[in-house]
Order: sequence, then C-alpha cells, then structure tokens
Amino acid sequence: MIHLEKRPQPSQVWTVITPVLAVILTMIVGGMMFAALGKPPLEAIRTIFWDPLFHPQFAEYSRPQLLVKAGPLILIAIGLSVGFRAGIWNIGAEGQYIMGAICGAGAGLALYPSESVLLFPMMVIAGALGGWAWSMIPAILKTKFGTNEILVSLMLVYVAESILASVSSGLLRNPDGMGFPGSRNFQQWDAAANRELIANTGMHWGVVFALIAVIAAYVLFARHIRGFQIRLSGEAPRAARFAGVNPNRIVIFCLGTAGALAGLAGLFEVTGPAGQISIDFNSGYGFTAIIVAFLGRLHPVGILLAGLLMALTYIGGELAQLMLGVPGASIQLFQGMLLFFLLATDVFTNYRIRFGQGAA
Repeated sequence: MIHLEKRPQPSQVWTVITPVLAVILTMIVGGMMFAALGKPPLEAIRTIFWDPLFHPQFAEYSRPQLLVKAGPLILIAIGLSVGFRAGIWNIGAEGQYIMGAICGAGAGLALYPSESVLLFPMMVIAGALGGWAWSMIPAILKTKFGTNEILVSLMLVYVAESILASVSSGLLRNPDGMGFPGSRNFQQWDAAANRELIANTGMHWGVVFALIAVIAAYVLFARHIRGFQIRLSGEAPRAARFAGVNPNRIVIFCLGTAGALAGLAGLFEVTGPAGQISIDFNSGYGFTAIIVAFLGRLHPVGILLAGLLMALTYIGGELAQLMLGVPGASIQLFQGMLLFFLLATDVFTNYRIRFGQGAA
C-alpha cells in the first residue's frame, strides 16, 4: 500500500526542484494536448520555448518582447508574494491593475496637452495610488468587519472591469476619436509615453520598476523587521501575536503594497505597450501573476525567473498560433498547467511517499 508521511520539516531539495519538475510535466502533458489537437507536439513545444529566443526569422522581434511581457507580471507577482507569505490572499490584482491604469491615465489626460517633464512622474504616482486605494477596500473590510479578502478582492475585479468599460466610452474617451471607445494614444504624446530606454531591448520604465521591486522585496524579507513579521504572521499567527505583531497593520501593509505595485504595472502598460485605455485593456496579467508568484516560490529572485518564463509562454504561444494554428485557448490551458503541476508536486515538499502496510 502507498501512503503519504508528513516530513518533520519541509524538504529543501523538493522546494528547489518542484518548479523545474512542474515545467517538465507541463511540457509532457502539454505535448500530449497538442497531439490530441492534431498538432506536432515536439514542434509546438519548440515553438513556445525555443523559437522566441533563437528562431532566425522571429527572434529579433521576440527577444525584446520578453521584457515587455515580463515587466508587469514580475511587478504584480512581487506585490502578491508579500501578502501570500503572510497568509493574506489577494486574488484581485487584476482589478488593482485596471484601476491603476485608469487613475494614472486620467491624471495625465486631465492636463493634456502638457509637455511638462513632471507629467509622467505625476502619472506614475497617480497609478500607484489608484491601485493602492482599490486594494484598501478589501483591506479595510477585512480589518474592520472580518470579511474574506479572497472574495472581496476577486469581486472587485468585475467592478473595475465595468468602470473600465464606462470610462473608455465616456469620461476618458478621445474627443478626436470619431466616437469610438478608447482614450487618446499615449504613444503619440511624448510627455506621457513610456518608451524604450534602450533601443530594441524592450527595457522601459515598467521593467526598471520591476527590477527595483525584486531588489526591495529581497531586502525586505532578508534584512528588515517588517519582512520577519510578515513571514511570522504567515507561518505562526499565534506566535506573531505573542511577539506583538499587529495583524491589522500586516493586512494593510500587504494588500496596500500589492495594490500599489499592480497599479504601477497598469500605468506602465497603458502608457507603453497598450498605448491607451480601452474596453479590452486588461489582459489577465493580474491572474497570471498568481502563477508567477507560486512558480517562483514566493521568492523575489524566483519570481524574476518565473516572470521571464511565463512571458516566454506568452510570446511562444502567439508564435504557435501564427505558425501552427494552435488554438489560443489551448495556450491558456498550457499556462494553467504550470500552476496545477506546481501545486501537485509541491505536496512532496511536506510529505514523502511510503510503501507498506501502514496506509489507511
């Protein structure tokens, strides 16, 4: 008989290898899925993971896109990881991402056509505050009324999407857009555009802030008392209370940090790759960042690598659709497999398999 036996302490070896194993299993099962769809499995996997970086025809365009796609994923995932480590489950980063974009874009459009050098920094601050304010709704409801932050933050995503549709067709609509929904194009407004800092690299301010967030999160958890309090709150809540940690302050800090970083990601996206506020502006980064956070083991460096890997699946998935005719839904399923297999293999971090008569 086979049974699981709890380990005295989590296995450090399995902690390291489970993300790698999850990627391998995703490739194997994903290849089987592509074969069932009538597509060559090995060619599909190669197109997703290899061609964006090394294909002679597409790599020159795809490599810069790696940073463009990874920037918002890393920025949002770093914020989520702060809360996840404390046992605070913010599932509404997508809504905070949307509200950050709306507030940042709105602040800039209110001053159109200003060319002040202070305009873009002001929009960055407004974007962060927009995401932060949206995250304060579940934070205050949790600390004051004991509501579940998972449900509240998730439901607020749909509220944010409704607000996005409203402002795209009303408040922020381009008056010169012939009645079509959508704001002015920030790429055509030099003072508000988030352009590449180094040509043909994909490096823009969103990527810079993502790297800063990785470093700041590493310092927070490795060197700062607040990081210790966050870890203690997640691993031993009773011990944290005895140590004098205020749980409400931890909730406010974790949700506020996640909201601000998600808001920044939204602002950098709307002024950069997306270019404008539109009805379909949100691209699911807030939900995908949950996979990135767990694939990176909630560690800043791991999240950096996981964000690059997930960005690779985005770009490779688009190539697979273009070159092989792979359905877009199958690419989304392929990405979801990463989280599924990560959670499945993560069991072995805390449990070991035993063979014998002891199975119940």
